Amino acid sequence: MKAIIPVAGAGTKLRPHSYNQPKALIPLAGHSVLGIIIDQLKTAGIDEFIFIVGYLGDKIQDYVKKKYPEIKAHYVQQIDRQGVGHAIRLTRTIVNQDEVFVVLGDTICEYNIDEVVNSPYSMIGVRKVDDPRGFGVAEIGQEGLITCVVEKPHIPKSNMALVGVYKIKETEQMFQCLESNIREGLRSHGEFSLTDALDCMIKLGARFKSFVVENWFDCGRKETLLETNATLLKKFEVQTDAHLFTNTVIVQPVSIGKGCSIKNSIIGPNVTIGENTVIESSIVKESIIGSFSNLDNIVLDDSVIGSDTNLRGETRSLNIGDNSSIDLG
Repeated sequence: MKAIIPVAGAGTKLRPHSYNQPKALIPLAGHSVLGIIIDQLKTAGIDEFIFIVGYLGDKIQDYVKKKYPEIKAHYVQQIDRQGVGHAIRLTRTIVNQDEVFVVLGDTICEYNIDEVVNSPYSMIGVRKVDDPRGFGVAEIGQEGLITCVVEKPHIPKSNMALVGVYKIKETEQMFQCLESNIREGLRSHGEFSLTDALDCMIKLGARFKSFVVENWFDCGRKETLLETNATLLKKFEVQTDAHLFTNTVIVQPVSIGKGCSIKNSIIGPNVTIGENTVIESSIVKESIIGSFSNLDNIVLDDSVIGSDTNLRGETRSLNIGDNSSIDLG
């Protein structure tokens, strides 16, 4: 079984942070979104990965090569982004006829991955939502078998949203449906979707079973990214030793990367700080701080700060991208 992880998106909802760093690599509870996905798949015995890259794809490759040198990694370039279906189609020659496990690169879910991998069925992860119109939606029949999937329906017939996790056994049929949809120009909301290809497979007789994920973490917007960071810090039981830093109080949970220098500050709760960041005379809580940043005499709450950023000044709620230099004094 091969894992396919599409990470070619531009991450427009997380701008300005996604201008200079893929959203899959933004620090999150001492990890990254992509790192959490890879670790999860590795626990199920998957060691061959296909990364669909595009915007800032070199950073994805550098990250994987540095942190996961043991996995067999393939990289497919999606230059013209026309949707997830279009992206998956680009992997055909690498996949051949092997089964695949597809996880969207901004999707963190909790579920029994061993049970899904070992199921005799193709599987689609779902979660009940209040308003399913912004998601792919599954209609589910007896014994959890999926009868239909629709991408962002105007009038949903189900509130079971597709979470972006799929195990597909009939890969040759999947690629045939993708090819057919692209050839015929079948788009949903302007893109070639994987959902339409899966619905094509169901109509041709493929049997997909649904599985409900226990938790589904949204990493696509600043507000929900901060919520996810706080939740995962608690889940991973992250603890940082305050004695490592001069005259500093740590209010757990806090994750601080390697090479950081922190003095005369209060950090936490629910803070993630990237590597080699310097913080002095500051208070930081409920925030994510990138790597190689410098914070001096500032109070931050509910903020996401990019890498290579300098901040001096007073209390603000900020949303600042990489490579910035700001003096609020």
